Amino acid sequence: MKRLNGKTLIGLTLLLTGALSSAHAAPQQGGSITVSYKDDVTTLDPAVGYDYQNWPMEKMVFDALLDYTPGGTTLTPRLAAKMPDVSKDGKTYTFTLRTGVKFHNGRTMTADDVKYSLERVLDPKTKSPGQSFYTGIAGAQAFVDGKAKAVSGITVLAPDKVKITLDAPNAAFLNIMAMNFAFIVPKEAVAKAGADFGHQPVGTGPFTLKSWVSGQQLEFARNPNYFIKGMPHLNGVTVKVGLDPSVAYLSLQRGEIDLLGDGIPPAQFLQVTRDPKLKANVFSKTSVNTTYLTLNTGIKPLSDVRVRQAINMAINKTKILRIINGRGEVARGVLPPLMPGYDQAEAGYAYDPVKAKALLTAAGLKGGFETTLYTTSTDPNPRIAQSIQQDLAQIGVKVQLKSLAQSSVIDAAGTPKTAAMVWSGGLAWTQDYPDPSDFYWPILSCKSAVQGGWNWPFVCDKALDARADKADRMVAPAQQTARLKEYASIFAAMNKQAVWVPVFHEVRYTMKSDRLVGSVDDLLDPTHFINYERLSVK
Repeated sequence: MKRLNGKTLIGLTLLLTGALSSAHAAPQQGGSITVSYKDDVTTLDPAVGYDYQNWPMEKMVFDALLDYTPGGTTLTPRLAAKMPDVSKDGKTYTFTLRTGVKFHNGRTMTADDVKYSLERVLDPKTKSPGQSFYTGIAGAQAFVDGKAKAVSGITVLAPDKVKITLDAPNAAFLNIMAMNFAFIVPKEAVAKAGADFGHQPVGTGPFTLKSWVSGQQLEFARNPNYFIKGMPHLNGVTVKVGLDPSVAYLSLQRGEIDLLGDGIPPAQFLQVTRDPKLKANVFSKTSVNTTYLTLNTGIKPLSDVRVRQAINMAINKTKILRIINGRGEVARGVLPPLMPGYDQAEAGYAYDPVKAKALLTAAGLKGGFETTLYTTSTDPNPRIAQSIQQDLAQIGVKVQLKSLAQSSVIDAAGTPKTAAMVWSGGLAWTQDYPDPSDFYWPILSCKSAVQGGWNWPFVCDKALDARADKADRMVAPAQQTARLKEYASIFAAMNKQAVWVPVFHEVRYTMKSDRLVGSVDDLLDPTHFINYERLSVK
């Protein structure tokens, strides 16, 4: 999720503009909705949970200092009373907090909570996949290494004022402060719940977690003391898990479900989009997203770049798009087209099984080899994995498929030398914030090549890290064109290493019930996915 200054709106397409007629109705207070997902939720701890399913629910419970305009990428104050004061050298940010904001336990939030929350993400004991986003804060690395008991660059100036100083200017820092990892949590609630804080979350958000029956459902209730007047509109939200997307679709038709969290199932897609009555409740939006196959560089023979390039050439991306009813466009590189820094000239790897075989022969693997591919079990991902399996068999690569629950795939993918190949599927990389650095640091840098991280190829190119770091120090407006050109060059270099097989950029579709009122910006937000606080019912 990216954009340098947070002011460029992400392009979007609606399946049917008429679908917005109900979305523009004045929101009413009260009522509740039910949302469906196939996979269970593992945690609501904002320092830990890191996927499209967790994040919307975490945002129900927590807030950050900054946020984005609904459906867009313009940064706005949230828990901060205003946008921060920034020093001339671009290294120091002073935030003034809203006064009187209370956590769900009744205590007033202060600047101490901001410092604690950021240090908690940085603490290795938390095992946060977001740790690397914040190591640029002065003193953060010493804290991470156990050489300091606190982060020197986070200073509490007053109960409502906190100063954050960076080691170097970072063009994306304010975007990073709007991420879910920067949601503010109360220390006493974390201490009380311990390792179970993810199931007993306490924040300042528009909803509280009322109950959680693992494997069945989560219930959220309206926070009557929320600091934004009139929000949220709903009295409650129930999230049902364990529902196959096709079953969830039938439940929506019966009035039992209001929103398909996993989107429209492939088997029903053509039926829905061709039916005038049904498609009135369908919304679509181009995602700032790349869906890919990861190739673990720490597992032989994938450690050989020729083998990885061969796999890139062996996979028929057009065939995969047919499996998902054409809901995307073929990817040629890591960056999606709507991301600043995207290079129109990037050719990627053409489908060429003959050349792929030649590369394997050059790598000493004329007879092929055996490997394993992990995928989530939600349709159509197993079918796509089978397509990849068939393509690779054509060049002599025998692939064993492991179709698992989402949490199990994430765990295996983030563990070194465990998952040789991973089909990202519903775990595809979608922007956290609108800047190309978000498609590098959290998923392709040395900092993210750690246990529990999202650098699933476990690639570490220190030279590219240095170039990306230098690019992020280019904060002056006059440097932005050069900065984006440099990032395009960085991704071109990474593409040559072939640690991913970029397959497609998704166009997301979802479907709601007749009673649910919400715009495309509420239902397919580029950063929060679902803006629950803005939804209402007729």
